[in-house]
Amino acid sequence: MKWGVLVAMLALGGCASVTDIEQTLPTMSVISGKKPEAYAQCLVQQLSRTRKAPQIEPHKDGLRVIVPQKLTSGPTAVIDIEERSAGSSIKVYESMSNVPIRPGDIRAAATHCISGQ
Repeated sequence: MKWGVLVAMLALGGCASVTDIEQTLPTMSVISGKKPEAYAQCLVQQLSRTRKAPQIEPHKDGLRVIVPQKLTSGPTAVIDIEERSAGSSIKVYESMSNVPIRPGDIRAAATHCISGQ
């Protein structure tokens, strides 16, 4: 049973592109007191414990972090970090946003970095 769930998750999450992921509703939308660079650095540090290094690129008035899947090379999440006057606005988009048993490391890292060290 567990193998069937794993195979189904890989099949559903393996084909998404950055554009596909961004067209879903955000799974998280928050504001942080950190500037985009500081938030992105924290996020990369937290995610490095469970995944390969995310890709960071300039986006609008901030940064975009593209998080790779654990087992394949495609993206699994896109995190848009836009600069605000007193910090950042953060939106997390996940490829498997409608799957309740998706990995929780992205949400945990995004939450930790809102005000964490």
